[in-house]
Amino acid sequence: MIRFEVGTEDLLHSRFAISPAFELDSLLRLLAGGGRLPTSSASRLRSTFESLRRETDLDMVLALQSDRIGADFVAPPPAGLTQTWDDDLAVIRATPLPLARAEIAYCLAAQPATATAATDPRMRTRLDAPDVIARLAEALDQAWRVLVAPDWLQLRAICERDVVHRAGVLGRAGWSAAIADLHTALRWHDDGIEVSGISAEPQVIPLNGHGLLLVPSAYIWPHAAAHTSGDWPKTLIYPARGIAALWETPEPRTPGALTDLLGRSRALILTALSSPAGTTHLARSLSMTTGAVGDHLAVLRRAGLVHRARDGRVVLYARTAIGDALVAATNG
Repeated sequence: MIRFEVGTEDLLHSRFAISPAFELDSLLRLLAGGGRLPTSSASRLRSTFESLRRETDLDMVLALQSDRIGADFVAPPPAGLTQTWDDDLAVIRATPLPLARAEIAYCLAAQPATATAATDPRMRTRLDAPDVIARLAEALDQAWRVLVAPDWLQLRAICERDVVHRAGVLGRAGWSAAIADLHTALRWHDDGIEVSGISAEPQVIPLNGHGLLLVPSAYIWPHAAAHTSGDWPKTLIYPARGIAALWETPEPRTPGALTDLLGRSRALILTALSSPAGTTHLARSLSMTTGAVGDHLAVLRRAGLVHRARDGRVVLYARTAIGDALVAATNG
């Protein structure tokens, strides 16, 4: 068990942040370990991952990962809620070479004796090269752009909505309720935060007035994690609220009264938007064509039931307050 000792100053300085680099790191761990992936994108992610391993230096990144160990410099701590992948990539590229070498050596020493990084001299040579930081950064950037970026607008929106929810719980019910609401492994006890199930050895860690960084995550689901050493501030990482729906293939449910009002397809789409989603994701999950979903979303938007956010060519849809109220009323 890990216990964070929390003082008054820590409560004032604790904050939320979103970490694109941590999401990429977590997804790579899932893919390398054969873990469970979001149902709607599992096939694409696995095939793209294998292509990256053949065509890029991604195996250099994977060589630094083990069950509980990873190089901090390839997943730098986030500064806040507006963190972007380009911010993270700039920090990775600026890593001093001596620091990178020290972390690489530490990660390789922690690998099992049978691991590829421990037995393949060619991998050791690549990781000892003077351009190792540039090669790792380039591999991470390529992985981000084809593995995470296509879904990032949706994932970020879910994490942002999670932060709004947690802030509301904190304001209404205080820290004890807010921490317990994050994950079943977390609880507030005797002026501290206890985290069970993620550390073999008991640890007591004072926050010393610096506060705690709270990071909602997509790909950590259904687990929680903590950073207690290295360059990261003391951090709790927990699955964002509503993210589990991406791992499920629910039977489409047609709300009766809402169907009578909007028609079956629009009722299904509006109901499915309990979390923000893009047209492609909705089409996959509801077994509709992308064009049909787009047409129905346009009608729902004109009616004031959904709104959209654009990031380049990607558009993410979410219910408005009126849409939420309509779904709640017709499901009641």
